[in-house]
Amino acid sequence: MAKKIQGIDYETALANLRASSLELRGDLPEKNELLSQFHPDYQANARVKLPIGPNTGDYCHPDLAKLLISHPLIDDYDLSGAEHLNTDVLVIGGGGAGAAAALSATEAGARVIMANKLRIGDSNTVMAEGGIQAAVGAEDSLQQHFDDTIKGGHNAGKKELVAQMVTDAPSAIRWLIGLGMTFDLAKGADSNGMLSRKRAGGTTVPRILSYRDFTGLEMMRVLREAVELDENITQLNRHPAIELLSDEHGRCVGAILYDLEKRSLVLVHAKAVVLATGGSGRLHLQGFATSNHYGATADGLVMAYRIGAKLRDVDSFQYHPTGVAHPPHLAGALISEAVRSAGTKLVNGLGERFVDELQPRDVVAAAILRECREGRGVVRDGQVGVFLDTPRLIANDPDVLNRLVTLGHVAHKCGIDPAVEPVMIHPTLHYQNGGVEINGDGATCVEGLYCAGEVTGGIHGRNRLMGNALLDIISFGRRAGKAAANCGLPLKKVRGGVGHVHDLQREMTRAGLTGDIKAPVLYPDYGKFDLREHAGLQEQQS
Repeated sequence: MAKKIQGIDYETALANLRASSLELRGDLPEKNELLSQFHPDYQANARVKLPIGPNTGDYCHPDLAKLLISHPLIDDYDLSGAEHLNTDVLVIGGGGAGAAAALSATEAGARVIMANKLRIGDSNTVMAEGGIQAAVGAEDSLQQHFDDTIKGGHNAGKKELVAQMVTDAPSAIRWLIGLGMTFDLAKGADSNGMLSRKRAGGTTVPRILSYRDFTGLEMMRVLREAVELDENITQLNRHPAIELLSDEHGRCVGAILYDLEKRSLVLVHAKAVVLATGGSGRLHLQGFATSNHYGATADGLVMAYRIGAKLRDVDSFQYHPTGVAHPPHLAGALISEAVRSAGTKLVNGLGERFVDELQPRDVVAAAILRECREGRGVVRDGQVGVFLDTPRLIANDPDVLNRLVTLGHVAHKCGIDPAVEPVMIHPTLHYQNGGVEINGDGATCVEGLYCAGEVTGGIHGRNRLMGNALLDIISFGRRAGKAAANCGLPLKKVRGGVGHVHDLQREMTRAGLTGDIKAPVLYPDYGKFDLREHAGLQEQQS
């Protein structure tokens, strides 16, 4: 029999909320104690040591470790009939980082092939609602942005990367505006057309620039348009990458793609590759629902690790505090931090406000999980969470739904009027804090391989602040694209194969590692996608 979820039934909790004065309860444990007891990353089953590969002995989430130390999709299959393409730079990934890299590579004179797992824009970028950080206010500074980011990441971020990102921020905003991106403007007689700025969890001053509450969608709109108008970028939609190519010196010189429509393999040979494959939310680590798009299955980490790239912090993930908890079919859908920035309070089933809503995300998420685990959550139809008190927010600010458009849409999908009924929320698996180690140009330890966006590690430490993800993809996407364009051998000398794949297979055999897991997985297991079945490929007889 399934264990009964402990908590306060919905109708009682709703009555408690309406009677509440919303005074902050003062018993929140010290941050490290709170995280160690309640944050998913700190639980006993949350990490294992990698047995082989570039990160031997380092910690990794166990579900991710199984994919890093796995069998390749292309093993034992004949590649002789594959189509061959050549380009200067291959960008793998159709989100914001990939688009920024592709555009910067062509600005540097390169020809680019952009391989998208689904279509350009089908990515976590479009789901980034709250905004982008940039120290452009008179009361702000690059130093404050740097300090907030380092502190929010538990002092685990690579300082030179953080310094570079925050320094790039003002020019990144100018570049986006130049592409046609719209930002909200400050209101009032003295605003003089200045950009509107707001606070976010972990920031010391208002620094978030936004377009309503769908900033990432607006950003991806202009990036997509710029890519599609660039005659030096060839897009291959519905072409997920299944393996990187290496030459006899270990350089990365392209990738093997799978054409979903033709059901055939494509080998792209390139002077350099930019991996911009995003995160891993659709692995549903720790059994959590996710806010991530359908293709977020850690493919880039798997391919990079096989070719020898070093990873970092791959036992660290962000659980966004405000994912939808009810109804069950919408579990994990994101409610932007912009809603909390606007003043919305978090309230448990007893009608108690239990945390400062603008603490860093990991603290707020852990505080919510504490309420649910200790029986003070709200229970409805077998789901547990806490309330996001939207009725009081809207009563105090009737115009807020015109600014937070997505909030109204999500509430409508949940079947509620947010002015009357609160949204029930629970932390959702949102972001991959760690990833491939890079330098300031996005270069990895593998020559010819660059990375940008959520697939990278070291920028956000062990917790990311709201708004730094959209900044990260522009800052490092542009740098990686430019560096890749200026890298590598003449294209006529590029010859690639999969020798590195077989090297890792032999290492697995020597270590006595067995199993039948094949990766990258491309799509979540509930999608029932099997490459071999889809392609009709036949194994070669030895």
